[in-house]
Amino acid sequence: MKKIDSPQSNPSETDSPLSRRHFISWAGAGTAAIGAGVLLGKTPSALASGVRDRSHVPSHPGVPPGWANAFQPSSTLPEFPVREAPKMGEKIHEFTIELGISVHEIVPGVKIHAFTYNGTYPGPEIRVPEGDWILCHFTNRTPEIHTIHWHGMILPNEMDGIPNGTQWGVGPGQTFNYLFRAQPAGTHFYHCHNMTNLHVQAGMFGALIVEPKEDLVKKVFSYTREYTLLLSEVDTVMVERQMEEMLKMMGTMEKMNDDPKLMKEMNGRMMGWFIDKKAFLKAVEEGYVPPYVSAQRGRSVAPNFNFFLINGKSYPMTEELHIRSGENIRVRLVGAGASPHFMHLHGHDFWHVCQDGTPLQSPVRLNTIPIFPGTTSDIIIQGTNPGMWHFHDHSDLASTNNGVFPGGMMTMLMYDDAEEKGVRVPEIVQVSS
Repeated sequence: MKKIDSPQSNPSETDSPLSRRHFISWAGAGTAAIGAGVLLGKTPSALASGVRDRSHVPSHPGVPPGWANAFQPSSTLPEFPVREAPKMGEKIHEFTIELGISVHEIVPGVKIHAFTYNGTYPGPEIRVPEGDWILCHFTNRTPEIHTIHWHGMILPNEMDGIPNGTQWGVGPGQTFNYLFRAQPAGTHFYHCHNMTNLHVQAGMFGALIVEPKEDLVKKVFSYTREYTLLLSEVDTVMVERQMEEMLKMMGTMEKMNDDPKLMKEMNGRMMGWFIDKKAFLKAVEEGYVPPYVSAQRGRSVAPNFNFFLINGKSYPMTEELHIRSGENIRVRLVGAGASPHFMHLHGHDFWHVCQDGTPLQSPVRLNTIPIFPGTTSDIIIQGTNPGMWHFHDHSDLASTNNGVFPGGMMTMLMYDDAEEKGVRVPEIVQVSS
């Protein structure tokens, strides 16, 4: 996936009692909580509560002591004030995102019309250091209104990107400038917040990575590579039908813009926009029938997802994850769509280390992790079992392409040194069972 990147700065570190940088104490020596849990068979909840006296537990190399008990949450107060303006000398990372309509290929033979940020599905990855400023010039080149919502960011209300909620929708040919500080650190994403059910299916989402001033996960696991996997799904029939209907409707509105007489016929009731709840209720009392009333239009058809995507592609076109024996890799999993997914790795356990950007109080050892809509989870995979291993959604439907197994939300963990380690497994591509 294409990435929008800015030169990284090294802002000075400021101690704060609320800082997540104090998540782990690195002093002293002892036994890791997860090591204790694995050796003694303790559950994650038992590890979370913690038994401070671990003198009887054998040492477990590789995980520093104190992880389970060093994190003392006290507040969700943001690290930086949200309503301050940039000061002289503070780093501002500028990005330009243009929204257009493109043809996107999910797998060979299956293409859809999509809304694309800078021509990519999903949009480009944005990556900035924690505490720096993001200035995004968002230009809409489509006939529909759109916004960008910065999911997981703590920012000024006016920058939240909710059309006709915190801002007017960005209309055809218009530009809106989003300015906010990059906080909190961790794995996040961005997406359109207008007609979200259609627009996200049509490609309007992307990864937003805020790099911490101190990478606690890297201190523990010393990973050398990382991957970001945006998980989503699409009903190709619904997207094609609604995109076609929307373009026709917006073409009609453009003609109305050219004729002042026709423009007089446009009003809040036609558009479904009201200045406040009181105005909406008054319109209903006067005979306005909201579009969700089934007696008027019949029941709207819910999406019937038939393709399940990792970074906009279905298997076998998904990007593989690469690793070597003894190497750690970090994988950022983003629930960008509307359905839960259950990512399962063959031949390995992995460590769940962050949730919604924040390091967990204690890493959790798993082989299957649920990723719910709107959430992000970071995992560490350790190179302990050379070969070529499946990594996929364990929901059977999500491992299909248009109902045909195998496909969908599946990729491979590929060891670069598999043959060196004596593993000779043929790379077979299967698209039908």
